[in-house]
Amino acid sequence: MVLDRIKELAERVTQEAGVDLYDIEMKNTNKGKVLRVFITRKEGVTLSDCSRVSRQLSNDLDVIDLIANQYFLEVSSPGLERALKRESQYRQALGEQVKVTYRQDDKNVTVKGLLNDVTAEGITLELKRARQEEVESLLIPFKSIKKARTVFEFKGKQQQQR
Repeated sequence: MVLDRIKELAERVTQEAGVDLYDIEMKNTNKGKVLRVFITRKEGVTLSDCSRVSRQLSNDLDVIDLIANQYFLEVSSPGLERALKRESQYRQALGEQVKVTYRQDDKNVTVKGLLNDVTAEGITLELKRARQEEVESLLIPFKSIKKARTVFEFKGKQQQQR
């Protein structure tokens, strides 16, 4: 598949640039095809990182000519609130607040909690019950997860002082 070959190329380019490939997606828009490449790095992603990866990947894609017709290449950070799709992405988000929608008893359930553990089978969230100090652990199998993302919580001066 074309996307798999693009991903292999993007992994090589990002590794050479000193960043990690977070995700890749190809979308058809009213402007045409858009190839989005998301990169990460522990220290954070800079504009220079995005430019370097974009230039090299664009050159390599033009030489190999994997994408038929015109396309637009976008290289960026996945952002503070990023989608979680693969086990490795969940592992990177350990200790962060996440919002997960999963299937239980033929209905979708959405929860928000602290990502406490990741195994090959699923994730464990630490949920705080409203108005209580109790903490509940919830194990969610990967096969039940419909969508998940990290949640950024802004802590203003009042919250930091508490």
